Amino acid sequence: MANTLKNGSAGDDVKRLQGHLNSILKLNPPLTADGKFGIKTERAVQAFQAQFNLGVDGIAGPKTQAALNAKASGKPITPSAPPPSSIILSSSNAPWLPIAKAEADALVKNVPGPQAHPKIVEYHQTTTLKSTSDETAWCSAFVNWCLKEVGITGTRSAAAASWVNWGTGCNAAIGAITVIHNPAMVNTSLSRSGNHVGFLAELNANYYVLLGGNQSGRVKVSTFTKTSWQLKGYRWPSA
Repeated sequence: MANTLKNGSAGDDVKRLQGHLNSILKLNPPLTADGKFGIKTERAVQAFQAQFNLGVDGIAGPKTQAALNAKASGKPITPSAPPPSSIILSSSNAPWLPIAKAEADALVKNVPGPQAHPKIVEYHQTTTLKSTSDETAWCSAFVNWCLKEVGITGTRSAAAASWVNWGTGCNAAIGAITVIHNPAMVNTSLSRSGNHVGFLAELNANYYVLLGGNQSGRVKVSTFTKTSWQLKGYRWPSA
């Protein structure tokens, strides 16, 4: 593989790339090694790049291809130093991420006392519950609102578990709607059901790193240990 490969590329080099990605990432379902570089191949390249801190852009340039070839040959790869800024805006296929990030930058959070943050009330209006309190769990409302901002209809439910069957299932990908569950979190400020939903912000072996709402009462990036939290599903908007 000598040429830079990206969405729209085709040929034997892409087919070889897809084979390497299937083997290295243990994708389930695997990529179809058809030599056509599409959205699924781009997301797989992003996953590989994130794992080895190669700079997540979904483009298989010389650096990414060299790492793939080395890994496929059984040679060790030393991850690069992580970039100084978050990688959550790296996926051009997830236009809802900049929307979510802007809300985090705006420091949207619960208001102490009987009043409610007006932006959180706005999030709630995208669900059928239409709560007017920021004391009501609002992680699902936040995901619904972010998707609505880019013209995508979510579940319109205030329940995090409502996302388990929404859209289509996918492998771990930056921006994927991620549903997790922790029995110890039932009837807490995070969730009455123990379920939580947010956007996958980073690929990490030990944690689910999510950009979401109602995380410590605000919009932020938080880590959820995989030893305590069970993955219920990664979801992506249907085409």
